[in-house]
Amino acid sequence: MDIKLNFINHSNDANNSEVVIFAKNVATSVGETAVAWTVIQNCGQGDNHPFTYPMTTQVGASDSWGNFTPPQDAADGQQFSMVLESSGDVLRESGPAASPNEIEVLNNLPKGAINAGIYKSGKLYAQETTIAPQQKAVFQFKPTIWIGVASQVVQGEVMNTAIVSEINNEISLLGVASADIVMTGGGPGAESTPFQFSLQNVTFA
Repeated sequence: MDIKLNFINHSNDANNSEVVIFAKNVATSVGETAVAWTVIQNCGQGDNHPFTYPMTTQVGASDSWGNFTPPQDAADGQQFSMVLESSGDVLRESGPAASPNEIEVLNNLPKGAINAGIYKSGKLYAQETTIAPQQKAVFQFKPTIWIGVASQVVQGEVMNTAIVSEINNEISLLGVASADIVMTGGGPGAESTPFQFSLQNVTFA
């Protein structure tokens, strides 16, 4: 079941800040790039922005010739390989991953690096780039999202590491069927407080 979420702006922010939602790939080292999965814009005080966090995940890849594979459903514990077939480069399921909690993308091409991406709701959720032949990208996610206020972020693009390091609002979606994500805080001048994000009106699955 997909999780129905509803962002509500109850902050004191009058700067029309952008709110970014993203994931962290826990299978990679610290400092790994994060992708702006969802960016909420122009959501004024008192406004709300409903969105869905899907339980299903897709995987796709691109090669060094600028070709992109169509996203295909992927589940934890699966490995996919980019292989050269008679028609050209294709992404195929290729057996189990090393861990049941991970999705792997192996570059099985004779030459040329690939990029691998994870998608949710048709939007880029995480990516690993320049995977050399016989190397693999490994993706693993906790049932959480990260949310914060940011500027100059573009949905579907990698975020500046400085922005990512400043956002420490981690929201667990474990067992949640629907919930409001309420933003408070902010505001002008010395009275300003940090932005806070809390889950309210939670319905559990």
